[in-house]
Amino acid sequence: MLSPVTGPDSGEQQRSAYAENGLRHLLDLLARGAPAEDFAAPIANARAADAPARELAAVEEATRVALAIRRTLTQHREREAELTALFETASDLAALRDPDSVLRAIVHRAKLLLGTDVTYLTLTDDSEGDTYMRVTDGSVAASFQQLRLGMGEGLGGLVAQTARPYATGDYQVDPRFDHTTTIDGGVRDEGLRAILGVPLRLGPTVIGVLYAADRTPREFAREEVALLSSLADHAAIALDSARLLAETRSALADLGAATETIRAHNQEMHRTEEAHDHLTDLVLRGADATEVAAGIAALLDGGILIHDADGVELARTGTRPLPPPHGAVTASRSSGRAVRSDGTWVCAVLAGPELLGSIALTGREDLADIDRLLFERASIVTALLLLLRRSAAETEDRVRAELLYDLLTATGEAGSRAARARRLGIDLARPHAVLVLQCEATTRQRLLTAATQSARTRNALAGLHHDHVVLLVPATEPGACAQSLALELSQAMGAPVTVGGAGTAAGAPAGDRTASIGTGKAPPDSVGALPTTHDEAQRCLAALLALGHAGRGAALPDLGFLGVLLGDHADLAGYVHSTLGPVLDYDERRGTELIATLDAYFVNGASLTRTKETLHIHVNTVVQRLERIGRLLGKDWNSPARSLEIQLALRLHHLARRL
Repeated sequence: MLSPVTGPDSGEQQRSAYAENGLRHLLDLLARGAPAEDFAAPIANARAADAPARELAAVEEATRVALAIRRTLTQHREREAELTALFETASDLAALRDPDSVLRAIVHRAKLLLGTDVTYLTLTDDSEGDTYMRVTDGSVAASFQQLRLGMGEGLGGLVAQTARPYATGDYQVDPRFDHTTTIDGGVRDEGLRAILGVPLRLGPTVIGVLYAADRTPREFAREEVALLSSLADHAAIALDSARLLAETRSALADLGAATETIRAHNQEMHRTEEAHDHLTDLVLRGADATEVAAGIAALLDGGILIHDADGVELARTGTRPLPPPHGAVTASRSSGRAVRSDGTWVCAVLAGPELLGSIALTGREDLADIDRLLFERASIVTALLLLLRRSAAETEDRVRAELLYDLLTATGEAGSRAARARRLGIDLARPHAVLVLQCEATTRQRLLTAATQSARTRNALAGLHHDHVVLLVPATEPGACAQSLALELSQAMGAPVTVGGAGTAAGAPAGDRTASIGTGKAPPDSVGALPTTHDEAQRCLAALLALGHAGRGAALPDLGFLGVLLGDHADLAGYVHSTLGPVLDYDERRGTELIATLDAYFVNGASLTRTKETLHIHVNTVVQRLERIGRLLGKDWNSPARSLEIQLALRLHHLARRL
């Protein structure tokens, strides 16, 4: 403080000194960062000292400037503090690696920087087209923490839709926003009034909204909006970085898992290829179905069954017989994969779209991917086996069909034909039956396929000849053979198959035939007689069809006197014996006269009285003899059809006795 000055100008000097001291005081206040109210003291002191107006004006101007400088310094300090806080926030967020941790840190730091009651963050859900509450700090209401805001709904929905910040001093009464019952209810439950929301943006895309809110009405300053927006910008970058890092880690983990999977897959593929090569080598070395089944069973540690396309078992090892798995085969054929059915794994055996058969694996409840792949590879090898078998069978069938054609047409030398037959395991010196087949309900080719399969089991020849399917079968009884084949093929085809048959003995010249009847041996020229035998079998087939006997099999002798009439070289003795044989044999063994009684009975018009008079015996004796004949020939011996055959046989018998 300056001392008072004496003299004429001492008062003026003193007033000037007070003004100078006031200016220094203002500078000192600025230097100390004093409160704004302290800046009123210098002007008050100058007025108290009755300073001149010029000095007072200078002090007032200095005070105004000092306050302005103070405000600027305060703003700079606040801005510096905000920037420092933002840099610290960015540093803290950059250090975080987990997206959830980043989100919690963003919300908590916003609460510290703005000093509001509640801060929270919503994220955009692209699939639903709205935003949902993700993290809160200071919230107490569950309904508020579970809010979802549609685009344009409420303050947050509007921020997300427009990518612009919005603030309200009192949300509940602010008409600028689209109020919904759900959003207003959640805000009311939380007790919020003033709300500030700013977008979290990555380029042009809004990924969420960051909020600061108070439970009392207030206005948010531009500085607060700017501060929260800056924090949101840092937060969006940190959140995206954390997301990318998490995705990178996940990708690295997936890559490691994929690498391990590839390594294991390569090992499995190597094992599969080795198994496939082993099984293929078995097939190419000529292994049969049983050996291949054993090889598959050893690889998969289970039982194996192999069926053909018709469900016939071809091979089985390590398991009991099972019915053909038709339903599972259909499912496997459709999916191209092995399927499980009733505890059994089944895989269709295919050659392109064609079904060749199936393989079944038993004793394995579950199959790992590698074992399932092995099983499916085994079906490919099985397909190769079946194709080779079929190719060999088709080649042999073609050779057999060619031989059959040559035999039935007498093409080439007889010795050459016989030699070719021997190479196929067929002894033409044995009695054979020629069988001619017809089925109206199917094609000749389908009938030929079924007949060829049957021929393989009978060591027979099969082929097409004169528009009919023909078989040459080793047999001494062509009629029985024809009947058996008709029954078998009718069941297989699901339609009546008619079979006409003839034997090589019946087709030989008459002189040779007589010597061979009943001996079971082929006549001397049985090979040369085959064309004639085929003709007889065709006549028999025609007779069967004409008589309405479709679906039956027979030879001409089985047709009775009609067969005798149709025969090219009628076997009269055979017909007599087949018709009256039991009675003739009885008379020969017992010395009875049943044949004479039967002949007299028919000559006398089936009259018992005239018959007993012709034979000079009692009528009871006639009745007893006829009853005996009935037991020998069958109950229908006296029917019109049988009686006609019997009378014809009796005439032929008497004729033969006279010759």
